[in-house]
Amino acid sequence: MQLKPFLLDAWLDQYEHHIDFDLAASTGPKWTVNDILALADDETRHRFLHHKLVYSRPAGADSLREAIAEMQEVPVDSVQVVTGASEALVALMWLAAEPGANVIIPLPGFTTFSALPESLGLETRFYRVSRENGFRIDPDEIKRLADSNTKLILVNSPHNPTGATISNSEMEALHDFTAARGIQLVSDEVYHPIYHGKSTKSAARLPHATVIADLSKAFSIPGVRTGWMIEHDPQRRQQYWNARAYFSISNTTTGEILSEIAIRKRDVVLGKAQETATRNLKLLERFMAEHRDILGWIPPQGGMTAFPWLIAGEIAGERFSGENARPFCQAATEHGILLAPGDCFDVPSHFRLGFAASAENFPKALDRFATFVKTWSRKMVTV
Repeated sequence: MQLKPFLLDAWLDQYEHHIDFDLAASTGPKWTVNDILALADDETRHRFLHHKLVYSRPAGADSLREAIAEMQEVPVDSVQVVTGASEALVALMWLAAEPGANVIIPLPGFTTFSALPESLGLETRFYRVSRENGFRIDPDEIKRLADSNTKLILVNSPHNPTGATISNSEMEALHDFTAARGIQLVSDEVYHPIYHGKSTKSAARLPHATVIADLSKAFSIPGVRTGWMIEHDPQRRQQYWNARAYFSISNTTTGEILSEIAIRKRDVVLGKAQETATRNLKLLERFMAEHRDILGWIPPQGGMTAFPWLIAGEIAGERFSGENARPFCQAATEHGILLAPGDCFDVPSHFRLGFAASAENFPKALDRFATFVKTWSRKMVTV
């Protein structure tokens, strides 16, 4: 089994530790351990400082599962804690890997979506989240790709990297379609509930859907490495539990307590992310309008990333098609700006731009980015 190179993490690891402004990040405002502990009561802080550094339970600590269940409005038994949404994806694709099976996933999408099934020998079918379609997630296109060998359909809403969302009615129609055909519907909701257009409900309310989520994106505390799966099917839950016993055994007890605090104080934690993302998205909208002759985009409906593209033109007397944004992103690093090239998401003409991780420094980041774009545009005559 071979895994294709993880271009996104290779790019980020090369630059993000010595860059002035990280606009490639997909997370929100940062939190420290002390920030999170300050949200807890005295009893919980005492529990954190004096807990034993032992194995946790493979299903997750009881109190953490209770907090997740209360947030997701599901029974505690439906909650399986995992090490980030990444472990959930490993378990799901591993269990789907049967001879002749196929899975349906979005393009573009997070690298793990395609790398895992491809490495496991699964036929991987893609539905397009394209600018030609306004970054719409089209349930009808997804349905057309399914057949009797389809094991799993993955929907990511809000979507990374485009910020696209799927409506409640569309999700319900897709749920009914997959339930009738015995196909597992997986809803990746790591950016829920950060919305900029009409908000949608979690698919956890749907009896035949599997939800995966974590604290890395919307909660913006990826260092705790806590994720979860909401699964109403007891047979599938047992499969996840068994897979996890082999993969990672359990989360860290330290991370579980911090995670529980963040979830129980989600009005504060998510509120900070939503406020930051909303404020900075308005600034980004103004920026993109001012540079619309160089950059195209579709405003995200949710999450904390946008997926702009370069407008075709001429550079140094030669026609520039805008089909490869990596040179643009590479040049931006020389101006202290980090963007994520679109080839990391199998769409080279685009680049991912995160607008929440820089928090209050975002205006300064846009000023620097504007200077770079002007430098770039001096070489370019739009056509």
